[in-house]
Amino acid sequence: MPSIKMYNTMSRRIEDFKPLNPPKVLMYACGPTVYFYAHIGNMRAYVFEDMLRRTLAHEGYEVNHVMNLTDVGHLASDADTGEDKIRREASKEHKSMSEIADFYTKAFMKDLSLLNITTPTTMAKASDHVNEMLSLIGTLDKEGYLYTIKDSSSGVYMDTSKVKDYGKLSGRTFEELNKSQQAGARVDRPEGLKNITDFAVWRFAPESLKEMVWDSKFGRGFPGWHIECSAMSMKYLGNTFDIHCGGIDHIPIHHTNEIAQSESATGATFVNYWFHVNFLTVDGEKMAKSLGNIYTLDDIIKRGFSPLAYRYFLLSSHYRSQQNFTFDALQNAQNTINSIYTVAQKLAKVSAKFDKLDKETIKFAENIRVKFFSAICNDFNTPEALAAMHELVSKAANLVETGTIGIDASSLVLNVLLDFDSVLGISIDNYAKEKSLPSGSEELLKARDQARASKDFAKADELRKELEEKFGVIVEDTQEGSKWFLKAQ
Repeated sequence: MPSIKMYNTMSRRIEDFKPLNPPKVLMYACGPTVYFYAHIGNMRAYVFEDMLRRTLAHEGYEVNHVMNLTDVGHLASDADTGEDKIRREASKEHKSMSEIADFYTKAFMKDLSLLNITTPTTMAKASDHVNEMLSLIGTLDKEGYLYTIKDSSSGVYMDTSKVKDYGKLSGRTFEELNKSQQAGARVDRPEGLKNITDFAVWRFAPESLKEMVWDSKFGRGFPGWHIECSAMSMKYLGNTFDIHCGGIDHIPIHHTNEIAQSESATGATFVNYWFHVNFLTVDGEKMAKSLGNIYTLDDIIKRGFSPLAYRYFLLSSHYRSQQNFTFDALQNAQNTINSIYTVAQKLAKVSAKFDKLDKETIKFAENIRVKFFSAICNDFNTPEALAAMHELVSKAANLVETGTIGIDASSLVLNVLLDFDSVLGISIDNYAKEKSLPSGSEELLKARDQARASKDFAKADELRKELEEKFGVIVEDTQEGSKWFLKAQ
């Protein structure tokens, strides 16, 4: 199998990727808690996870990609306190929890589609896997890791002091994590909690709660958030699997607790490679409702931007680097992606033959292909890969402009760009196909050709402008005659 190097949060270094059972790759990604719309910062992790999956597929791996959908058990604070997020939203909107979860799941799936994110092999809904969670909780109980806080609003907790190497993913010890979380501990921590880092695997539900609660030998209630990902990932991928993905905010608590409960239950290494995506800021600040800088994908679409321009913007930064979003940067991404689409259309229309010139161009394109995938396979260095792609796009644009590229080279360059796009996912293929003229534009195009033939260049310019403004058809006059392209959307 090909050589891919990736940063592993657990070892804190770049390693050669060696899956358990090549060519198969087992990959889990923490999905959304479906209580509201995902914002553009949330989508950064999903775009890079998709790029990871696409890269693995390009290099010949068969990826089994599982993502959870949390529809119960995620409390307002990731530190395991507060009210269930979906229950709270259901009360606010006067709907059932199921109605809230279904609505925002559909919204999330729409966002995935708009960003050209490949649908995971399995989308695992938490409420469909309570039996698996209870089974895992039963194992932990049998092994002596659990204790009960009998207050009706508390539940069954994991004693993290009994977990060997607790906190190893974060690089901090059990004592260090307790100290750091103590400093930010909320007053609503349950009385009887043995350690600040202890977390609920099963939460008791008062009789007033009627929805999303289950009877169990531990008492009537619902699962804790952390147990959900462990139970679902191991159901579909086994006790040990290759890659676990998520945002860096999950490292100190959620992923640390997943490791603790999974490895305590099975005695096996939970995950071999941990892939974490850094934060997105907006105008140099953390996203916050109070600042009014939380944007959804729909917000940027309403401002006239393409979702794929946002995807391209994200890929212009390394996944392990913090990235700052501005609308100016998004506009630059929109302009750049439009120029790529235009070059792809022009390459698809080349029909001339230049054997000698094409040999040089073909050699250049193949060298760029090597450069691009060398960057991608070295910890998914998308900025370096995009820089390589732009060398090729710039050269191709110049060759098309000067009429010095033939059909052999244009076909090869287009093939290379589509090869890049199998990883980037910015839909270059949509512009590399033969396109039909929009209805009503063909007559204007013929009228313009007649105006040029009659040397009525003022009329020709007027028709050119109308074609672009009314139909999105761009006309260019070349040595081979007039050629049209569709304006990138």
